[in-house]
Amino acid sequence: MTVFCGIDWAEAHHDVALVDQDGTLLAKRRISDDAAGYRLLLDLLAEYGDRPDEPIPVAIETSRGLLVAALRTGKRKIFAINPLAAARYRDRHGVSRKKSDPGDALVLANILRTDMHAHRPLPDDSDLARAVAVLARAQQDAVWSRQQIGNQVRSLLREYYPVALDAFLGKQGGLARPEARAVLAAAPTPRAAARLTLPQVRAALKRAGRVRGIDAEAERIKTALRAEQAHQPPLVEDAMGAQLLALLAQLDAVCRAADDLAKAVEASFLQHPDAEIMLSFPGMGVQLGARVLAETGDDRERFADARALKAYAGSAPITRASGKKRFVGRRFIKNNRLANAGHQWAFAALKASPGADTHYRRRREHGDWHAQAQRHLFNRMIGQLYHCLQTRQPFDEQHAFTSSSADLAVAA
Repeated sequence: MTVFCGIDWAEAHHDVALVDQDGTLLAKRRISDDAAGYRLLLDLLAEYGDRPDEPIPVAIETSRGLLVAALRTGKRKIFAINPLAAARYRDRHGVSRKKSDPGDALVLANILRTDMHAHRPLPDDSDLARAVAVLARAQQDAVWSRQQIGNQVRSLLREYYPVALDAFLGKQGGLARPEARAVLAAAPTPRAAARLTLPQVRAALKRAGRVRGIDAEAERIKTALRAEQAHQPPLVEDAMGAQLLALLAQLDAVCRAADDLAKAVEASFLQHPDAEIMLSFPGMGVQLGARVLAETGDDRERFADARALKAYAGSAPITRASGKKRFVGRRFIKNNRLANAGHQWAFAALKASPGADTHYRRRREHGDWHAQAQRHLFNRMIGQLYHCLQTRQPFDEQHAFTSSSADLAVAA
């Protein structure tokens, strides 16, 4: 007897439903979100024929958490069903639009019974690849948070302290630089900057880790912070200075987190067997390679071919045709993290690879906008990455980009 399992996930408990190949409900149970609940679920599956060589497939609305980790044993296929897709399937079983947790579990089980072939199971990635994914995504989130808080600091300084922007925004890293954060913490208002002495600026720069050109930089910063500007009323200025100190504390924390996570990402990524091949590609650094590995995984059977990977990354165009109308455009449904990494990868490859630069320029000559040409280059290079990982060979510039004009003009 073929059995299918559906689990409606919640924070405190989970509803489980088992159905056979005819759609008959065999069992339903509510389990707690703890070790005892997980054991109860495994016992229930074993009662209805779950075996290591033929495990019961499971449909659930999430791909993360301890429950999924407890189920990811042996050869079991776990299908993470999008909640929107589950809602569409729910309408097939009734028009009243009623909803309940046990009913959702039954819907998920029936999705596998009727359309399991149309859904993709969770990839069978190695533990190391999954660890890299956790670290790379956390580091990317930290970078995004750093940028967001930095924008808040910039917006605040424009309201009462514009000379500080002139002093630091022209430098690489801008307001996220340790020197900028240290000096602003010592002089959070224009009045405090007017009282700031050269020894105090030097001390702030040393605390930030600067070891060269301290005297010249201190003089430049002191002059810039004392430049003429309009002022807010004293009470308002002090209040904004207090707000700046609070934002700087958040910015310091997220900058340290991003740096610490970057070191952890590098240590984990370089241990992976795919790292050497990925780093052979132009424009691919350790952090960027880890982000690509995090989203593509190391399950070689996850994507049927390079076209599937390109569609997943959002680099391949999508065609919408109806009657006499036909439209070819970019994909909106994609892995956004992988698409973001691909944008950076294609941009970095322009200087690192003559073939990539030539390919980009030919796309621009054929009428592509900058973003279109970059997406086209990413589409080609991720296809090459798929080939290299499948065949276990590094990137080869001569084979990747030919001198043929016709080849360079054809879409990858």
